[in-house]
Amino acid sequence: MAKSVYVEVATERFGKRGRPTNVSRTAVLTGLTRRDVRKQRVRLSSAEPRPSGYVTKASLILSAWHHDPEFVDKKGKPRLLPMEGEEASFVSLVKRCGGADVQPTTLLKELVAAGCVKRQPDDRLKVLLRDYIPHNMSVEMVRLWATGLADIGTTSAHNLTRNPKDPARFERAAVNGRLPVAALKEFREFLEEEGQAFLEKVDTWLTEHQVDANDEPDAQLTRLGVGVYHIQD
Repeated sequence: MAKSVYVEVATERFGKRGRPTNVSRTAVLTGLTRRDVRKQRVRLSSAEPRPSGYVTKASLILSAWHHDPEFVDKKGKPRLLPMEGEEASFVSLVKRCGGADVQPTTLLKELVAAGCVKRQPDDRLKVLLRDYIPHNMSVEMVRLWATGLADIGTTSAHNLTRNPKDPARFERAAVNGRLPVAALKEFREFLEEEGQAFLEKVDTWLTEHQVDANDEPDAQLTRLGVGVYHIQD
């Protein structure tokens, strides 16, 4: 895996005049033999395309349930949804979020297990959270971890290597090394409340400014966002 990453980065980012780096120069940059470089290039060319800005279906469903006009009431609050039906339902919500390849019952089971959705006495479904965080080790959790680490690293790298004319990206931290261990529970509760409120505000802003690919197929798009994480050591 490491060899593949070295070859991929050396090939794509260190070429001259916009062309990919040749085998010999890639070998020099990575320390691999030319035979290894060719082997990894074959492996990379046959690999499945990577997901772009990976977001789980569960996350998309929760976001749409809070923002899509069809699934919120007149006050902008998420509606109670039946599992199926002619009007807004959980099944139609899954379809709206591109979940044709996933069984709605499977997604519902996962959301209920994660504490994101609750079934009411009348069998309608109530959404409890805006964010999906899987609790068990899974492919989704590993991808979430990797995405978070990559986002932090990309921001730091930009700020360290940017052209003086390019604006720095927001990167701040509030840390104090003289807190009693007894304050941990209170801090966790404070961060859960205030951090979540901030992220919900950001999520609303992003949703209001997003464009529909069908309405603006030629629009230049970029991925924007902010992350908040608990620091403790």
